[in-house]
Amino acid sequence: MKIAAFNIQKFGRSKVSDPDVLKILVKIIFRYDIIVILEVVDGTKESVAALMQALNKPKRKHHYTLRISTRLGRTRYKEQFMFLYRDDMVKLVGTYQSDDEKTKGQDNIDRDPYILRFSCPNTVLEDLVMIPVHTKPEDAVKELDELYDLFIHVKKKWRTNNVMILGDFNADSPYVSKTKMKNIRIRSDKNFHWLIGDDVDTTVSPKNTNTYDRIVVYGDKMLQAVVPKSAKTFNFQKAYKLSDEQALKVSDHYPVEVKLKTLVEREDNGDGLTDKIGGLKLNNENRKEESEPGSWFCTLF
Repeated sequence: MKIAAFNIQKFGRSKVSDPDVLKILVKIIFRYDIIVILEVVDGTKESVAALMQALNKPKRKHHYTLRISTRLGRTRYKEQFMFLYRDDMVKLVGTYQSDDEKTKGQDNIDRDPYILRFSCPNTVLEDLVMIPVHTKPEDAVKELDELYDLFIHVKKKWRTNNVMILGDFNADSPYVSKTKMKNIRIRSDKNFHWLIGDDVDTTVSPKNTNTYDRIVVYGDKMLQAVVPKSAKTFNFQKAYKLSDEQALKVSDHYPVEVKLKTLVEREDNGDGLTDKIGGLKLNNENRKEESEPGSWFCTLF
């Protein structure tokens, strides 16, 4: 199962009104079973509707379901987190919009994460909690550190360790220095595994090589559920042979992606349109028993 986070720079009506950009966005999204899109700024909802119409055309093999947050932010500038997922691959079992009701706005997270919990019957995990992140650049250090407190809250709320934190962390210079990075609790706590290395360029612009976008998982069980070396950026500019100008019309960020180990054989040509399910599939009772840490289980790739 393939998961991604993608900061589509200022996703709104201008993006979907450009046929070439919309076509590329649909092609990118088709690569994933779950994708969280950041920086949705269209308060009219027209751009989201247009994207969903393009995604779910008749006779498409997979149908995408939408879940989107309220408009978030403590200034006049607002954004939304948008999840798109294949409803034949995962089932939504919980949602949680973190907010400031208890703190009365005294915490440091400007755009409070919209958190989803999925049942993942085709993977080695029973469930998956996804915490999307888009930090305010100048407050990135404080916001990233406070994600630890949010993680603890969500972990207790849903009684699961299967947590993935992903999105645009702005976790590189000039916003987060190497020295300050060491003091961020989800970085210093070795139970958190940062899957995108500090030397990975997640930006489209040829003028920098910053590693702003990240995927972080908690615990050894989650780490073992990740397909080795699958965490990376998707360089859509190279894949689709776009010029710098064409690529930047899509976004100034690349998606960051990761694969989770599945219980079935799956073939994917890269656009998500020709998946083939086959091989041995364990039932739920066997899956729970066989996937305990340290035990043997059948995984086919």
